[in-house]
Amino acid sequence: MAARGFPYTDLKDFLAALEREGELRRVSVPVDPTLEISEVVTRTVRAGGPALLFERPTRGEMPVAINLFGTEKRMATALGVDSLDEIGQRIGALIKPELPVGWSGIREGLGKVMQLKSVPPRKVKTAPCQQVVYKGDDVDLNRLPGLQVWPGDGGIFHNFGLTHTKHPETGKRNLGLYRLQQHSRNTLGMHWQIHKDSTAHHAVAERLGQRLPVAIAIGCDPVVSYAASAPLPGDIDEYLFAGFLRGERVEMVDCLTVPLQVPAHAQVVLEGYLEPGERLPEGPFGDHTGFYTPVEPFPVLHVETMTMQRDPVYHSIVTSKPPQEDHGLGKATERIFQPLLKLLIPDIVDYDLPAAGVFHNCAIVSIRKRYPKHAQKVMNAIWGAHLMSLTKLIVIVDEDCDVHDYNEVAFRAFGNVDYARDLLLTEGPVDHLDHASYQQFWGGKAGIDATRKLPSEGYTRGWPEEMSMSPEVVSLVDKRWKEYGI
Repeated sequence: MAARGFPYTDLKDFLAALEREGELRRVSVPVDPTLEISEVVTRTVRAGGPALLFERPTRGEMPVAINLFGTEKRMATALGVDSLDEIGQRIGALIKPELPVGWSGIREGLGKVMQLKSVPPRKVKTAPCQQVVYKGDDVDLNRLPGLQVWPGDGGIFHNFGLTHTKHPETGKRNLGLYRLQQHSRNTLGMHWQIHKDSTAHHAVAERLGQRLPVAIAIGCDPVVSYAASAPLPGDIDEYLFAGFLRGERVEMVDCLTVPLQVPAHAQVVLEGYLEPGERLPEGPFGDHTGFYTPVEPFPVLHVETMTMQRDPVYHSIVTSKPPQEDHGLGKATERIFQPLLKLLIPDIVDYDLPAAGVFHNCAIVSIRKRYPKHAQKVMNAIWGAHLMSLTKLIVIVDEDCDVHDYNEVAFRAFGNVDYARDLLLTEGPVDHLDHASYQQFWGGKAGIDATRKLPSEGYTRGWPEEMSMSPEVVSLVDKRWKEYGI
């Protein structure tokens, strides 16, 4: 069932929906975007609190919206569903390989085709995001209340800017979510990591000796904001995916000074270019790993044009060790992409990416075990699956284990494992931000086989039966529970 008002026209529309549902609090007193907002948000997130709108930041010219996706409930509201699993089920229905049977099957198949036909972005000639325009010397990033989140950060960062680029040769568009360090009133550091598509676009532009045009949209509607964070395969357009999630096409408008399109209902848009070969030190930055990432050279965006809505709202996010707001984004990705992972690896029953593992350090996977070393086969398949390749620890459990019940998973992983035989060690790519690997970008990985062991795997002792109470006694105690007076 879609949330009331969904799909939302823009960020302000979503904020109004959250406020109607009691999920938004306005902070009317002055609050400093340097550290103070971060501390307020961190305490709010860890108390399971609401989205926040800081109406009077002491820097910048617009209010700050934050913690919009900090709970699964708000994330579901953002995507217009009661449960994040509903979207995964929609995707699962679309990728079913069965041919339609009879009239009902044909009707269902036509419904799927029409659903896909409705989702490409739609170009418009005028847009709210271009109601106010600053060019040249009038561009001033200090109009934005960018955050310094942690004391050791290298300065002000814009943490929810949706970065648009195009492949210089193919014209293929990419939308990504990268942190942006403010170097000056009109330059930004582009922290795009080695595994990202924008990095590939920039590499091609540099090889050709060309500037790379870039457009950054801040404060988009929540579906577009989520789509920018989603780990989509390179051949899937993020705006097609956003249209699928919204159930209607995303309106896009041509930028004023670069050959790119941006969401028409963004709050703020920055247009500019990267000079080939130019780098500046970027960082340090307190990231979602809970540690400061080091200073490294990254490309520099020269902002030539800045457009915005009248009375815009600035959107940002706080990053830190879990729990933090990105839990909602990561959990949405886990649920939405489950059918695609299962299509790629049919052995999987379910999986969980614990927030404490910042979503790429650990994957818990349940399988219906059928043959010797089945668990190890699944581990290797996961390490070959797109960005799941960055997973450092994979725990495989049997299908009767609830992968979302960490106590149950720990019971299996601690007790069902002979680490001389059931531990698979390997090496491969790791996240750009991983601080534990001895070499940047690659390091060691482990897979733990916590399934029941088979005689054909060399286990000859006879796997014991796990204890469980008889259903009759469970039913009896259920009926008599009030009698016990406990």
